[in-house]
Amino acid sequence: MKHYILTFIWLSLIIGFPSFAQMSKNEILALSENQLPKSLKEYKEYLSFPNLPTVPEDMDANVQWILDALERRNIEGEILVENGIKHVFAQKGNNPEKKTILVYFQVDGQPVDSTEWSQESPWIPVLKENENGDWKEIDWENLERKIDPDWRVFARSASDSKGPGMTFFSALDILSEKGIEPSVNLKMIFDFQEEISSPQLASLVEKNKETFEADGIMIMDGTRHISNLPTLAFGARGIATITLKIYGAKNNLHSGQYGNFAPNPVFRTAQLLAKIKDENGRVLIPGFYEGVVFTEEDLAVMAAVPESNEEIGAKLGFKGMDQVGESYQQAIQFPSLNIRGISGAWVGNEVRTIIPNEVTVEIDMRTVKEAPGSRQVELVRSFIEAEGYHLIEGEPTEEERRQYEKLASFSYRLGSQPFRADLNSDFAQWLSSGMSRAFGNNYVKMRQTGGSQPMAPFINVLGIPAVSVRVPNPDNNIHAPNENLRLGNYLEGIQSCLSILTQPFQ
Repeated sequence: MKHYILTFIWLSLIIGFPSFAQMSKNEILALSENQLPKSLKEYKEYLSFPNLPTVPEDMDANVQWILDALERRNIEGEILVENGIKHVFAQKGNNPEKKTILVYFQVDGQPVDSTEWSQESPWIPVLKENENGDWKEIDWENLERKIDPDWRVFARSASDSKGPGMTFFSALDILSEKGIEPSVNLKMIFDFQEEISSPQLASLVEKNKETFEADGIMIMDGTRHISNLPTLAFGARGIATITLKIYGAKNNLHSGQYGNFAPNPVFRTAQLLAKIKDENGRVLIPGFYEGVVFTEEDLAVMAAVPESNEEIGAKLGFKGMDQVGESYQQAIQFPSLNIRGISGAWVGNEVRTIIPNEVTVEIDMRTVKEAPGSRQVELVRSFIEAEGYHLIEGEPTEEERRQYEKLASFSYRLGSQPFRADLNSDFAQWLSSGMSRAFGNNYVKMRQTGGSQPMAPFINVLGIPAVSVRVPNPDNNIHAPNENLRLGNYLEGIQSCLSILTQPFQ
């Protein structure tokens, strides 16, 4: 027996037999740090491609970049088209003795207002260091010397989510250079419409069930817990949006001639919105929170997350908190209702003495498994109608204006559905063990995160759990000007992926 073992080891060394190895923590940290400068150069190139999901030329360029990046890693990518929208699929490994993991990557990004960015362009990534509270641009050649983990890369999609994707690629590069195969077979799906709720993803998965078949979904997307510790998130809320227009007169009216006579829709809007939430921030719409309950295990998982309500408020710049749940972790387990924008007439230098003819209210609601989007939308609709409003679609007719005192248009859109994975599943234990090997107990497991991700098509069709490996710093300005990713987080992202991909999964 000893002779056979020695022979096997000798053959592995001579012919380069691809091996599986569970790296030590020190190896993971050292190899990741060595890979960092090379990885960041490719990351810079990746960020230079504009990635608006509504611009086909942008998406075609990103599709090609992904295909080329896969080819550089000897992985063949395949374009899957659904209703004219391109997705990229790839696979590495097909060993029937191994589990198979589907890895999800978001490629597209939110729109930008270049005038609000503190750099030449959101599509020209810059490296910055903090000097006395101000971010100063430094040359990319600084990556050739000792890298400060607090330096940051500023660009659209730096955090959401090209950065996390690149950390996964970098872990694959390390394994390839060492002649080590991942502990699992890998399937990869690249989504180019996440920011508009991935409208074609459900039908794509339905038509390609066997292609996507796996034992779990590893999501390379999402921001860390506010502590900035490495994070696993086992669920996400869904999203539904509502556009509400409350009408006054058919035209803007002179406030002197018609004040005290023509109703002002701004006041009616304020009165309506004031009835939706109480002074403690709880939604007053009947049934809005119905169905959300916690087990003792749920409460224990949430209590284990290292956070303080007061410290979070201080860090974000406010005192007190909405009384939905007893902590931040509990708060994001409930459905939410947010006013994300209000528009009526003019302000600032353009202010004028008029009674506005209409007010537009944009609402987003985060949903949970117990409170799906369709139910929440109907609850809001019924509440507004109970307040005496006649709801229409589109603009009101002259007859409707004469007939109804309270008149509003109501339109909605259902986006990503909520999901939540079992923290005790084999897949969850595999990810947790991988994170523990790299970070010990210094990482966070969140039952559910507050944002949304388009995982429902995979979960519903394939019947498998989904968990996100969180990389970006919580102060990353995603969706806003000056989006950024801290280099220390990027490095820990590589370490996370490398540890997970060398963790045995039985």
